[in-house]
Amino acid sequence: MTDRVLRRAAELAGAWLETLPERAAGAAGEPDGLRSPLPEQGDDAVGVIEALAAAAAPGLVASAGPRYFGFVTGGALPAALGADWLTSAWDQNAALHVMSPAAAAAEETVATWVKELLGLPAGAGVGLVTGAQMANFTALAAARNAVLAGAGWDVEERGLIGAPALRVVTSAESHATVFNALRLLGLGRETAVRVPTDDQGRMRADALAAALAAGDGPAIVCAQAGDVNTGAFDPLEEIVATCHAAGAWCHVDGAFGLWAAVAPSRAHLTAGAAGADSWAVDAHKWLNVPYESALAIVADPAPLAAAMTLTAAYLTTAGTHERNGADWAPEASRRARAFPLYAAIRQLGRRGLAELVERDCALTARIAERLAGEPGVAILNEVVLNQALVRFGGDDAATEAVIARVQREGTCWLGGTVWHGMAAMRISVSGWQTSEGDADRSANAIAAAWRERRPNGV
Repeated sequence: MTDRVLRRAAELAGAWLETLPERAAGAAGEPDGLRSPLPEQGDDAVGVIEALAAAAAPGLVASAGPRYFGFVTGGALPAALGADWLTSAWDQNAALHVMSPAAAAAEETVATWVKELLGLPAGAGVGLVTGAQMANFTALAAARNAVLAGAGWDVEERGLIGAPALRVVTSAESHATVFNALRLLGLGRETAVRVPTDDQGRMRADALAAALAAGDGPAIVCAQAGDVNTGAFDPLEEIVATCHAAGAWCHVDGAFGLWAAVAPSRAHLTAGAAGADSWAVDAHKWLNVPYESALAIVADPAPLAAAMTLTAAYLTTAGTHERNGADWAPEASRRARAFPLYAAIRQLGRRGLAELVERDCALTARIAERLAGEPGVAILNEVVLNQALVRFGGDDAATEAVIARVQREGTCWLGGTVWHGMAAMRISVSGWQTSEGDADRSANAIAAAWRERRPNGV
């Protein structure tokens, strides 16, 4: 039976993938067929898979396709997708080396490769986590451990009650996951000092220095490599130097932006990043692997292991040359998520990944340039990476109306944001399948939506 089920699932998956290049980018409707009563009796497994595919179809979004520019989302490379299927079939638990030496070895190799690709310290500790949210959480847990230990407090044993006051300094435009991580860590979402930014969303290094000088005691600074709206990078060299001078921990949220390090024409944006104390990077974005694939990287492995290590009498500890995945990430039992990352990097290689990043950045600029030629259209940001902000008619209502029209029409899908008090269309190009033809089709569809809405003479 298992063979029949897998073959049918592969047929249905293949049929879906064949539609991606030309299907509407957004969902067709609500998957009402999935909202059904609890069954009393079990069904044939093949029938279940067929029914699932049919019921889900209206609500599926072509986020793996070539014209999905909503959020920063990459589609799964063929090798990564195949490896993800194998991961499910193998059903390995990556918590302990003894439970899957193969999963442990894949984690070690992926960690080494990613550090080399991003130019980060070879000796850094790495945890494989589910996404940028948990990568920020995990790295900041290590930061909390380290800075409080430096103040003479063992947070792992004693908790936060009675601990020395810990200051967290962020950018005014840090990603929401940073603040959510602070909430989950017991540090509070609204307690951070938010440093002003410039007109592109970059943290002002002078304002950071002033914020750190205004207090004393243990401190954590959260910098950003790739603003979620503009793609801009904080001045990392200055920020890292400022943090070191003040004795503060420097964390870099580089969910998608740190991948710029592999691209010759964009690597300068990441200058200084390697001097930080920790980093968060997401693989389902520019590495184009399935979801649940991110990395928390900490220069000194000791505080990461202290914050995450799982111990119990019945668990085996890792030997000198072994890796227990649960010692580096919040989860215990979990899927062996390193296999798809391993496959993606093997498929692309350093050069292929560099070409992917360069191409997506060039395509973003191509779309922005095409739209900038339309009367009444403004590009709000310097397009330095793969993000473009577009505003129509200098008006919130017009911009929101164009976004809605584009989403309904379906050639491409993108979302909206509010940037410095203004409504804007947000374009993110991160997929491996996107071509110049896809960029041009999308730009033309956006321009057409604006012409339908544009007042005469604008």
